[in-house]
Amino acid sequence: MTATTTPPRTTSDGIAQRLAEAARPFLAGDLPVRLQVWDGSVAGPEDAPLVVLRSPDALRRLLWHPGELGAAQAYVTGELDVPEQDGWDLDSALTHAFAVGAERGLSGPRLSPRAMVDALRTAAGLGVLGRPPAPPASQARIKGRLHTLGRDRSAISHHYDLSNEFYSLVLEPQMAYSCGYHVTPGTTLEEAQRAKLDLVCTKLGLEPGMRLLDVGCGWGSLSLHAAEHFGAQVVGVTIAAAQKGFIDARIAERGLGDRVEIRLQDYREVPERDHFDAVGSLEMGEHVGEANYPTYVEVLRRAVRPGGRVLVQQMSRQGRGGGKHPGGGPFIESFIAPDMHMRPVGETVGLIEAGGLEVRDVHAMREHYVLTVAGWLERFEANVPRLTELVGEEVVRVWRLYLVGGGMAFRDGRMGVDQILAVRPGAPHTLPAVRTW
Repeated sequence: MTATTTPPRTTSDGIAQRLAEAARPFLAGDLPVRLQVWDGSVAGPEDAPLVVLRSPDALRRLLWHPGELGAAQAYVTGELDVPEQDGWDLDSALTHAFAVGAERGLSGPRLSPRAMVDALRTAAGLGVLGRPPAPPASQARIKGRLHTLGRDRSAISHHYDLSNEFYSLVLEPQMAYSCGYHVTPGTTLEEAQRAKLDLVCTKLGLEPGMRLLDVGCGWGSLSLHAAEHFGAQVVGVTIAAAQKGFIDARIAERGLGDRVEIRLQDYREVPERDHFDAVGSLEMGEHVGEANYPTYVEVLRRAVRPGGRVLVQQMSRQGRGGGKHPGGGPFIESFIAPDMHMRPVGETVGLIEAGGLEVRDVHAMREHYVLTVAGWLERFEANVPRLTELVGEEVVRVWRLYLVGGGMAFRDGRMGVDQILAVRPGAPHTLPAVRTW
């Protein structure tokens, strides 16, 4: 994080004061933050978090992309900063801003023509009108028709191909990039991921020799765990070449070549029918898209034998169809996971049932994700110097905002995550009437 900063001295005039006056109609009141601007002027309450505008480009971005996207662009480029100061950090500052916005009803205030004219006059006087700055280099540039094979590979590559070393410095040794299972608040990140993998394999009823399909296998945490600790025969599929290379190396190291096969294959290209005893898919269903979700469910259904179990662990988002931003918001959709689509868990359950699977259990794990993200953020901050060497300061700032914002979303209930356990009808299943996991 940024080093502690001495609070700046308030000035009675200057750019900060002019911005504070121009922003009043947009904010439905006074500045909720302490604002310091590139000319050294300061405005806003002394007991609020400090926001520093280092360049007029920060304002240009906000003019062209008002709200979350413009602010995120300015933050990742360093044109806007939120330094640690007087007990405030990025998490507490964003929490404060969300609370003030909710209190003032800032979902979209209606502005008078006079307010708009005054704002534009202020912007012109500060010399920040004109063409927008170029998008940050870290912003996704994905082309092609939505959720074609090529576009999906590009979207996954944007997020997952930063390098295996990058992710090894953020994740724990098993490289599980999904919500862990924290038996107690003091459970370590590594213990929580191992407990999650045990939980998934137990829910799937895995026994030695059973065949498991791992759809969207990531760096192989589930595939390797199921083979090594439950004796399963595993096929994992991923469309990230770097992930496949990583897992293949671990398979060789652990002598699991006769039990684990990893394919560089889109889920839609899985050919097996009625073949697997169980299917698992951990936080991959969010990436298939709304229109393709029935196809995704059909692949899971047809791959498993009648009576076999399917477990989907998937994130959810409030609002019908996931609300205005089913991908998680302008920042996530532009910088982290292009084309992602989330919805309330009930809608996902409905789609799974409509696809021919019988849903047997839904296990909400939202609070567990708060602890998992906190573990990732702790490792991230401890490894910032090396991460910066690997990907540069801008991507490091993207990831700090991503982890802090993600933890807040799960903490505050704007996002959730659930394990949905289903069976394929057509033969008796072996799920116990009383669950012991």
